[in-house]
Amino acid sequence: MIVRSLREIIGTDREVKGPTWTSRRLVLAEEKVGFSLNDTVVAAGTELEMRYANHIEAVYVIEGRGELVDHESGAKHRLEPGMMYLVDAHQHHTLRTHTEFRAVCVFNPPLTGREVHDENGAFPLLTEEDQ
Repeated sequence: MIVRSLREIIGTDREVKGPTWTSRRLVLAEEKVGFSLNDTVVAAGTELEMRYANHIEAVYVIEGRGELVDHESGAKHRLEPGMMYLVDAHQHHTLRTHTEFRAVCVFNPPLTGREVHDENGAFPLLTEEDQ
C-alpha cells in the first residue's frame, strides 16, 4: 500500500513545471499499477493545445473555471469544479483557463514523471527502462 501527501511531493522531482502549469505526480509508472495520477494547477488565462498521441487522459476538475475545445468536433465545453472529461481517442483539444485551474489527471499508460508537452502538445511515451 502506498500513502502519500501532496505536501511531500512539492519541491521534489515529482513536481514538474511548465511555463503556465505545475503537475504534481502522485502515482507514476514506477509504482507499476497501470496508470499515473497527477494533481495539476494551470494559471489563469492559459491556453494549452494538446493531442495525446500516446496516452488516454481523464481529468476531474476540483478548482477553477475554464473551457475545453474539441478540435475534431468543434464542440466547446464549460469546465468547473465537479466536471470530468476523458480524452479517450487521442482527440486534438485545447484547454482554456479563465481562473487558476486545478484538476486531478489520470494517464494510461502511466507517466514516468519526466514528461513535458512536445511541440504537438503530446507527452512522449516513456517507460521506466528509459531512465
